[in-house]
Amino acid sequence: MRSIWNGAISFGLVSIPIKLVNATESHSVSFRQIHLADGGRIRYRKVCEIDEQEVGAGEIGKAYEDADGTMIPITDEELGALPIPTAKTIEIVAFVPATSIDPLQMDAAYYLSANGVPAAKPYTLLREALKRSQKVAVAKYALRGRERLGMLRVVDDVIAMHGLLWPDEIRSPEGAAPETEVTVRDAELDLADALMATLGEVDMDSLHDDYREAVEQLIAAKAEGRTLEPAEEGAPGGGKVIDLIAALENSVRAAKEARGEEPETAEEPTGARTAKVTSLAGRRKSGGTGAKKKATASSGKTAAKKSTPSRAPAKKTAARSTSKASAKTAEKKTTAKSGTKPAAKKAAPRKRASA
Repeated sequence: MRSIWNGAISFGLVSIPIKLVNATESHSVSFRQIHLADGGRIRYRKVCEIDEQEVGAGEIGKAYEDADGTMIPITDEELGALPIPTAKTIEIVAFVPATSIDPLQMDAAYYLSANGVPAAKPYTLLREALKRSQKVAVAKYALRGRERLGMLRVVDDVIAMHGLLWPDEIRSPEGAAPETEVTVRDAELDLADALMATLGEVDMDSLHDDYREAVEQLIAAKAEGRTLEPAEEGAPGGGKVIDLIAALENSVRAAKEARGEEPETAEEPTGARTAKVTSLAGRRKSGGTGAKKKATASSGKTAAKKSTPSRAPAKKTAARSTSKASAKTAEKKTTAKSGTKPAAKKAAPRKRASA
């Protein structure tokens, strides 16, 4: 890798010669501006506003524009003569926990490479000291004409440096938070937790730029004279969320399907499912066991009530049989008094057996 800066790390009285190389690179697809009429490339020319003549790179210098528009020329020699101790040195000023660095300050990333064999021993010493302390080093350095703030940490067996913005370059988040006061229910938090658990973790190396791949496919197709078919439209994003609970439930279901899991089938309406979602603390307060006992007792009462009406028909049947018996007894007594025999009942004709 080509170095962009040569200097040294100042670690107390220890000086470690190093080379600075870029740790990142951009893979975005670059486009050129063209003239739509003939496809000619559009170029920008550097022209002096006074004589309206095009100026080459060797004739261009720096200047600071004052408030009234006056240009104050500044040469590279004047900038180089400024008393900046970090002009060729990465000066470590402190060792702090990594958590004390605000991620908002993170800027460009670089690898620090030991410059020469004599630098290997102090370089390794600093690297191992950072590992054992589990801290990062805060340093000051100068690059491209200005002093900057940096953070040194260990990546594998290499010391990496992240450029940091100065604290006064971080804007306040004032006005970015919602202006209205919003209350979030436990049921909504529980569903959000379920969605986070379903999405789970991800292997960062598996993530890639889908848009860049689509642009590259488009360019390759047009270069071969082909026309790509338009991609299928995905699910609409954004929009106004009408029912937050339903949106969270649908998100959990979609995440499970994407991971190959079978989503739970819910036959109850959304309102019933929402009522069942309570926090663990809420379940302990309500007492799940007591609720089961109450449900069992109520079902027992219901069963007892249902079985009670079945006794009434039994009483009626007994009453009917008693009345029939008394009627037969009365009939026999009447017959005995009158001396007449009761008429014999006709025998029912027998059915012939079919051959």
